[in-house]
Amino acid sequence: MRIRRSLIDLDDLSAEDIREIFARTAAFEREPENASLAGRVCANMFFEQSTRTFTSFNIAEQRLGMHVVNLSPKEMSLSGKGETIEDTAITLGAMGVDAIVMRHPEAGFPARIAGAFDGHVINAGDGANAHPTQALLDIYTLLEEFGELGGRTVAIVGDVLHSRVAHSTIRGLHRLGASVVLIGPECFLPGDYADDGVRVERDLDAAIPTLDAIILLRIQRERFAAMPLSDEEYVAAYQLGERRLGRLRESTVVMHPGPYNRGMELDDSVLAFAGWRYAKQVRHGVAIRMAVLDVLING
Repeated sequence: MRIRRSLIDLDDLSAEDIREIFARTAAFEREPENASLAGRVCANMFFEQSTRTFTSFNIAEQRLGMHVVNLSPKEMSLSGKGETIEDTAITLGAMGVDAIVMRHPEAGFPARIAGAFDGHVINAGDGANAHPTQALLDIYTLLEEFGELGGRTVAIVGDVLHSRVAHSTIRGLHRLGASVVLIGPECFLPGDYADDGVRVERDLDAAIPTLDAIILLRIQRERFAAMPLSDEEYVAAYQLGERRLGRLRESTVVMHPGPYNRGMELDDSVLAFAGWRYAKQVRHGVAIRMAVLDVLING
């Protein structure tokens, strides 16, 4: 049972919560140095590699005036002394830690620690399950571009099955009124992903002229044993390159949660495309994470 509010996935937020987070994001981008959480303590626990999420959370915490503790798995008693994650949560809470930011390869792991921790837990990615703050910054980037998402069509292309970002982004886009199109082969996109407001397509070329935004995904090779189709087959059917860019609407934007793989889901022509928004996504990541921490802890 959670004692204080946490962010495990976007289901933990109402549409009003999301709008409040975005309002504070805009404020923090105008004035990035803000000590609204001065004296509070945040522990970052990353059991998987991370560049963007780990760094942006650290910057966000420091800008908010927090004391920051970075705990790697090898430094924790979990690695060989028999301590459970619930024991770790109780210990950190007793030390006065206010928030835990956790990434873990096991789906559901952040929810477990949230059930035992007398503080706030933010899921920074758990297996192929969820990555709510990445979804928030992607949606914020789209709102900055279009103002509103109602009536807009957003495609998520690639390995949806193994993408925690996609799972969270689908929820958020649907909640804010966007039409969501999932595009990919059956092995990476089962047909049962189709739902109210979410449709599944196999043909990227047929969909391209109808799209307002495209979110590309990398193939999550670390989450399965062998490629179910060849790289050449995937590139031919789903890579965004110069030919497909030329068929996009003039106003269409292209995004990627990173890290992107040149030569697979995109080629170098995308990086020079006027609608490429990757740098904006990364830039918004710090303020989004400041806003999430501020909303959870300060209300």
